[in-house]
Amino acid sequence: MAGAIIENMSTKKLAFLAFFILVFQILSIMVGAFIAPNPTSAIRYLATKCINRHRARDWLVPWGSNRCQQVRSFDEPLAKMLDANDIVFAVHIPLPNKQMSPWFQYMLAVLQFDIAFKMINQIEDDVTITIDAGLAYRDDLKSEWTTKFHSVEQRPLRCTFAVPKTYENEGRFYHCDPVPFMELGSVAHKYFLINLRLPVNDTVNTGIGEIKDIQIVGIHQNGGFTKVWISMKTAYSPWIFGATVWYWHRIGLMARPPVLLERVIFALGVSMTLLNAPLEWLSLGFEWKWMLLFEDVQQGVFYSTLFCFWIIFCGEHLMDQSQRNRLSAYWWQVGLVVFCSSVLLIFDLSERGIHLANPFYSVWASEIRTKVAITFIIVAGISVSLYFLSLCAMVLCVFRNIGGKLQQLPAMPEARRLRYKGIIFRFKFLMLVTLVCAAMTVVSFILNQVSEGHWHCGDYTLQVHSAFLTGVFGMWNLYVFTIIFLYAPSHKCNRNKSADSLQTDTLVRPESQESRLTCGALGPTETYRVTGKVAEE
Repeated sequence: MAGAIIENMSTKKLAFLAFFILVFQILSIMVGAFIAPNPTSAIRYLATKCINRHRARDWLVPWGSNRCQQVRSFDEPLAKMLDANDIVFAVHIPLPNKQMSPWFQYMLAVLQFDIAFKMINQIEDDVTITIDAGLAYRDDLKSEWTTKFHSVEQRPLRCTFAVPKTYENEGRFYHCDPVPFMELGSVAHKYFLINLRLPVNDTVNTGIGEIKDIQIVGIHQNGGFTKVWISMKTAYSPWIFGATVWYWHRIGLMARPPVLLERVIFALGVSMTLLNAPLEWLSLGFEWKWMLLFEDVQQGVFYSTLFCFWIIFCGEHLMDQSQRNRLSAYWWQVGLVVFCSSVLLIFDLSERGIHLANPFYSVWASEIRTKVAITFIIVAGISVSLYFLSLCAMVLCVFRNIGGKLQQLPAMPEARRLRYKGIIFRFKFLMLVTLVCAAMTVVSFILNQVSEGHWHCGDYTLQVHSAFLTGVFGMWNLYVFTIIFLYAPSHKCNRNKSADSLQTDTLVRPESQESRLTCGALGPTETYRVTGKVAEE
């Protein structure tokens, strides 16, 4: 009886497949290291202090032919004659002689307050700053500004003062944490204008210290990286889609219905195809503000399916024949994955979902929302930890289960013994590759946090962050393709077995003539069938 391709492909062809996968993995890393730029760029803008005596809602521009009346410093005589409500902080994005582009995909903004220490105007503990924020856009330098969003937001102001608070240290600046300000899911216009007001009265914006300047750090995805990323998705998408369709077609040719393991492999291919869908091409021509949320959902569906596949893949090689092929047997592991994914989805919807209507919203704007968000993250982290502990335990059990079968090999004829040794070796190797892929994902995440972004090697610059992103993306595509290809039913179906094999094979039960004529009638692979029978015994 022939099973999956992994058990019937010759060693030479299998080595060629491994070499083919390795070459594509190296190419995925090199594309990010040598071709793609750094994934993101951060540009610091110093807000211009515009005078708005009439306190009108007109848009004030920091530079250009109709720029606003300005003060350079609040220490100027003119500034001392103004009220705090007469000042509007204006920022034009991007800098002069530059344009924004849809290739940037998204734009984040973070506020940095420069606050001087004064004995009579200190920053109070647990103070909240109120910001009247507006965003406008235009696509040429002559047209009028069009209002896009307006909102009044509150943010916690957390600052520390490193030296003693004495008169001698007046004028020194506090060290303030960056304040999350805005997130746009689409950069569909060439020019953006931000106007900030800090309204002051008896109850609003008191105890926030003496603000000297406001800086905005704008972060967006680099257009060059977007081109590389979309190109990779465009290249991998038809490949994985074709492999998934081919796999399900091969399953459909079987004389039996697909087992649970085969269905979850198909689901893995579908989720990878969804992740590869290059919708970014369409987002270049349309203002799709929901793209960031959609990308998070894509990744969530893929990783949830992948985690379920690992559990079922290990579990189906542990259970006996009567317990197999039932999703309910994995109710708590799959339930844990679904619960963790749901928690992360709720957390994502609570911020990026609201950003569709108000880009100035932040889940970290209040203590209550911050505690709820942190609780979601902690619960998700505990769930993931429990999942990996369960997965590691199942992998150990699978190896122990397979190790018990090695003790029965000496009783077989030499040809049969060598065949089973090869099958078991290939299965264990695939399990180790699975663990390495999971470990590489974790390592890449950690290195992304501590890496400086690029290394210099002679005349070349290696973009480490980009290399990790493209390398991990390529790794998962190649891993899914390998699983789909190797676990597809083989076309080699042996219709006859020798009488000697039936008498000496202690691992495989006698089969009826009908089952011998059906390729893989009891399961996708010989390892799958053998482990179930021995577990049942």
